[in-house]
Amino acid sequence: MRAHGTKELWLDALRADAAAFRAVAGEADLTAVVPTCPDWTVLNLVHHLGGVYRWVRSHASRGVTSAPDPATRRHDYPGADETLAWFDEEAKGLIELLDALDPNMPAWNWAPQAKIALFWHRRMAHETAVHRWDIQMSQGMAEPLDDHLAVDGITEVLDSWLPAGKRKGPTDRYGVVQLTAPEEGQEWFVRLRGEGIALLDTDTLLDADGPDTRVHASGPASDLMLALWGRIGFDTLEVSGDESLLASLRTG
Repeated sequence: MRAHGTKELWLDALRADAAAFRAVAGEADLTAVVPTCPDWTVLNLVHHLGGVYRWVRSHASRGVTSAPDPATRRHDYPGADETLAWFDEEAKGLIELLDALDPNMPAWNWAPQAKIALFWHRRMAHETAVHRWDIQMSQGMAEPLDDHLAVDGITEVLDSWLPAGKRKGPTDRYGVVQLTAPEEGQEWFVRLRGEGIALLDTDTLLDADGPDTRVHASGPASDLMLALWGRIGFDTLEVSGDESLLASLRTG
């Protein structure tokens, strides 16, 4: 399935959500709990996102498709007093790097996707959007994800995270799941085959295997994406059919 975005769209979203994340972090008590990230405080969340930025900066511009040294995932994080200035530098460095990168340059990624740098423009936009929502939620003022970005975020879960084996939900379910975002005019069909998963075109829905059990979940794109990421429950959506299938799509 084609991604619903471009380098420019993802960079714009990254800039906006990173700035919104930083604005909240600058006003928040760094020891405050982040309810949507169990066992994390605001300080942990800032360290996490800044650490992801640092890790991507360490490998995305190498021009090769081999996996980076796992040691690059390990970071020494600054103390609370230095954390916000450190985050500013990491965010600035990441945005400058991604802005300068040729999106078609060879670059490793962990998903069943083209091994090009554009993967990281997309991934960093969605990583930042979800954590912007997390930090806002910790202060009781979360704003929905951008509609267009959320449409692509749903697709990213279905075409990258789940096929890469990064499911948090059960892997023993069988059936077809339909997700719809009516306000954005988008729909997705996913076939679950135990540990296997496949995105479907509507023309192939009734293939040789038959439709199996189905469930339909509908709602704003932001809510659908947040439910897939485990930030809100699927019960916030309009659901009909076998609701148990939806848990198999969770990646967070």
